Amino acid sequence: MRRLVPTRALLYLLSLIALELTPSTPSFAQVITAGSPRCPGVALTFDLCPVRKGSGYDQPLMDYLITHRIPATFFMSGKWMAKHESEVEQLLGLDFFEIGTHGDVHAHLPMHDADEQRTEILGPVTLLQEHYGHQARLFRPPYGEYNDVTVAVVKLLGLQFIQWNIESGDPDPTLSAEQIFTRVSKRAKPGSIIVFHANGKGKQTRQVIERLTRETLPAKKLRPMTVNELLDCTSQTP
Repeated sequence: MRRLVPTRALLYLLSLIALELTPSTPSFAQVITAGSPRCPGVALTFDLCPVRKGSGYDQPLMDYLITHRIPATFFMSGKWMAKHESEVEQLLGLDFFEIGTHGDVHAHLPMHDADEQRTEILGPVTLLQEHYGHQARLFRPPYGEYNDVTVAVVKLLGLQFIQWNIESGDPDPTLSAEQIFTRVSKRAKPGSIIVFHANGKGKQTRQVIERLTRETLPAKKLRPMTVNELLDCTSQTP
């Protein structure tokens, strides 16, 4: 990791952090990893990171989600959007899907100063607004990596910082569908945010999602929700 160079913007952001944080306040308190444990739902989230090989789009997975109208939230990188214009338009047109952003070129944010982080974070937000007329409010950092500067930049941009509390591990080629399903199924509980990939890196993702939505969630009396639906959900429904 390269050394961060203190710029005026960086020092300003760090001063904001210093003012807001107290010794008893966690450094990353603004990062959302789950919804209410009283909510009978889980958020199925899918990262759309750029890929070097392949189509970059898991069509079988998307067909399943669309056919069964399963609520889901997608975090798109700017580089991915640049190569998937028709897919972006399709996803934006479905009311049971929700769109967030995932950095511009999928950079390692903690390796960059405040100005560079702002550029990386704001890129796809601007693209969605100017080219598609969509205001994206949800942000997830590439690789799930961040530091205090990232949190401050996200706050200043008026975005919600969304992470997860269950990592599926679906891009790992050494994991079988059964292993991925088991690790997610055992941990799924009210308010969970689960991270998957919809860019083709998860070879087993559709199979896992099918079993999860047909077996695990009904058995646990949970239902899929978008992130915003999960965050708005505060109590068990009758």
